[in-house]
Amino acid sequence: MLVRKVSELLDFLAKGEATATEIAEAINEPRSSMYRLLASLQEEDLVEAGSRRGKFRLGFKLVSLGSAVVERFDERQFAQPVMERLHALTGETVFLCVPRGDQAVCIERLDGKRVQSLALRLGGSLPMHTGAASRAILAFRDESEWEAYIARNTPLTRLTPSTPAEPSELRALLRRTREEGIAISDQDVTVGVAAIGVPIIDYQGRVRAALSISGVRESILGADGDRWKAEVISGGQEISRALGVDLAGRKVANFG
Repeated sequence: MLVRKVSELLDFLAKGEATATEIAEAINEPRSSMYRLLASLQEEDLVEAGSRRGKFRLGFKLVSLGSAVVERFDERQFAQPVMERLHALTGETVFLCVPRGDQAVCIERLDGKRVQSLALRLGGSLPMHTGAASRAILAFRDESEWEAYIARNTPLTRLTPSTPAEPSELRALLRRTREEGIAISDQDVTVGVAAIGVPIIDYQGRVRAALSISGVRESILGADGDRWKAEVISGGQEISRALGVDLAGRKVANFG
């Protein structure tokens, strides 16, 4: 009972500073009991005096406690079972990539059964405007970051005739990726090879990484294409939830 009341109190203060009366009414607790509870929590640095007399707010001890939780949010650890499931289901190569500067770096890869000579190796990287995982990361960043990337990297590197090499072309592709909630790479890294990618979002709403599958174009975008897209989106959602993001009401990669 007491633990539940403490939890309700902290949840209420997470919305902002409040008086003892406001908290008592919100969690249905007598005001006299609320003052005693607040005093005990102040002694443990879980609650502290607010910016105005009579107000209370969350204490700094919660920062260290929260940091300890956040430190266990490892995208590779949470992505591994999702990647293995996608690999078993599709038979294609599955990638986990993270942003590093203007590149997307592959930190995990499960080789496909059909095509293994793909451009992106474990530890390798691709420019953000090329490939499904890379563009999934860039597309779901603020548009001001698109412009900064374009300014730093123009002329854009062209890997194949299908690589978006004009800034206007890249902007249109990023907007379509954001609208559809999924990045499609259609032979823009390697001729004959396609990929599907989605962003992975962390508890702060940032694009933390990207999940993708890649293989022969006909296998990725052919008869099973819609099914693979749905599976990759579902996998990205699962990893994002594990990283602490509440997808309810969040319009990221059609996660809402």
